[in-house]
Amino acid sequence: MGHFRSFLDGIGFFFQGLRWVARYPRWWLFGLIPALIAFALYAAGLYFLGTNALDIAAWGTPFADGWGEAARTALRAVVGLALFGAALILSVVTFTAITLILGDPFYEKLSEKVEETHGEVPSGYDLPLWKSIPRSIRDSLITLGWLLLFTIPLFFLGFVPVIGQTVVPVLGALVSGFFLTIELTTLALERRGLTRKRRFGLLRGNKAPALGFGVLLFLLFLIPFVAVIAMPAAVAGAAIMVRTRLAPPVLPVGRTGESPRVDRGV
Repeated sequence: MGHFRSFLDGIGFFFQGLRWVARYPRWWLFGLIPALIAFALYAAGLYFLGTNALDIAAWGTPFADGWGEAARTALRAVVGLALFGAALILSVVTFTAITLILGDPFYEKLSEKVEETHGEVPSGYDLPLWKSIPRSIRDSLITLGWLLLFTIPLFFLGFVPVIGQTVVPVLGALVSGFFLTIELTTLALERRGLTRKRRFGLLRGNKAPALGFGVLLFLLFLIPFVAVIAMPAAVAGAAIMVRTRLAPPVLPVGRTGESPRVDRGV
């Protein structure tokens, strides 16, 4: 029962973020800019794949050239549909990472503003933009690698009768949702000096709220254009979740007045 309540708490953090952007609509519009750019890029890519899925499937299944027309067409339709479905899922789980990278200055400001309305903003861990963007790209690529480690087996299990239509979609939503939460909480956790390994460990120790928050977003992001509209609320909700549920104590500034050194390990 406690895990279920924590799962619901995770869902609630998104709605807290939604209420926050409703109170500050200027910041919601501010957060839409990078999301719109990323959406346009993804829409173009998915359109290209959708209109060429059968040709790609034919190129990838040359062994079926000698089959009967009905069997060949059916196989390639299934392969093309699977390719597009996999691309759609991948676009959902990578949309957040790409949008955060493209809009790093935007979402950093938005996340800071959310924390500012809840009290003191943690400081002393800020990196220059020319350092933060490469590190964000590196961390996102590592996160994507872990995600693929789980989703590739699930992709192939999707072809197994019954299991592929029942268990696999649920597992896929849980895995994708967890990694969405990892991406969205990065800004607020980095502000507290947490490296990638420590962020992963913190969220593994808080799986239920992390899953509640991320699974809801995963399902919402499957709806066209909702990802764009919801992205600022997702960033705000993640900042609130970190501050009220996940955040460890902020380390004090040293006696000399220097900011505490950030652990730059991986």
